[in-house]
Amino acid sequence: MKKGLGPALIAAAALCGCGGNAAEEARKARERNPAPCPSAVVLQDAARQVEFDGDPDLNNVAWSAEFQDVSLTCRYFSDRPIDAEIELAIAVGRGPAADGDRHQFAYFVAVTRRDMEVIAKRTFAREVKFGKKERVKTFTEKIDDIVIPRAREEIAGANFEIVVGLAVSREQAIYNRSGKSLKFPELQ
Repeated sequence: MKKGLGPALIAAAALCGCGGNAAEEARKARERNPAPCPSAVVLQDAARQVEFDGDPDLNNVAWSAEFQDVSLTCRYFSDRPIDAEIELAIAVGRGPAADGDRHQFAYFVAVTRRDMEVIAKRTFAREVKFGKKERVKTFTEKIDDIVIPRAREEIAGANFEIVVGLAVSREQAIYNRSGKSLKFPELQ
């Protein structure tokens, strides 16, 4: 009887181990498969920035910047905070009135409750250097440390928005609202 008990105990231990691994795998799968992410939104008034040297005319454009694409991924599980990562595809243009080969611009990333108050906002500065004949530079910025706290497990990512925009002046925001477009041919 002792001989039969040894293999039975080994088989039982192996089965218990498999059950534990299956539960662990199921937990990991839930963590890898996130619930709905917050919306990623470009603030329309701050979607582009055009700097003129004089009147608003194509020949007076010094610098421009605009968002080309925005993508967001996130992960959260149980009552843990939402960990989000956003990628911003940005194009910066050097116009005929530019006075050099470098330009610095700023953009912001804000977390809001959907259609409500701002929870957190950060501003980032980026310098762009152009080659001698370069008119347009495109690049991707990645912000991978966005953490959104949740009070309870039932609060989903869909309750939040991540809003991005360029740091524009009042005059630039008014210009953006006007609907006028001065795109560089290289971007079309």
